Amino acid sequence: MLKLREKHGFTLVEIMIVVAIISLLAAIAIPNLLRARHNANEAAAIAALRTISTSCESYRSAQTPTTYPPDLLTLSTETPPYIDAALASAIDTANTKQGFYFTYVWSNANQYTCLANPAVPGTTGTRIFFVDESGVIRLNNASGAPIE
Repeated sequence: MLKLREKHGFTLVEIMIVVAIISLLAAIAIPNLLRARHNANEAAAIAALRTISTSCESYRSAQTPTTYPPDLLTLSTETPPYIDAALASAIDTANTKQGFYFTYVWSNANQYTCLANPAVPGTTGTRIFFVDESGVIRLNNASGAPIE
């Protein structure tokens, strides 16, 4: 009399069902995780602009005669530094800080502007943020014009 071997393991149908369930969960979870990262990048850009604005005011009050810094690098090379080197070097798409790069423009001793642009629009961020000597962080449209 032949003995039938006991079967061990999973059938192909069972494995396919498990893969389908995992794929469904991933399809639901991944977009939410990407959106959370996108929102975190934008929040970090706003915080970085606040840091730049505060640092510019601190720098200005320490100068005689009073003037804003000529660039972000100046803020990071002072002793003690006003901002960290990572923020000061985030000036183009190749050098970003949490998906954004910053364009600082010194106009004169009493005026400056700073834009926070997403390195990859739609992925690292959607909105463009702006701050000037007023210290008010504003939202800009895709062309960089302030949205009132």
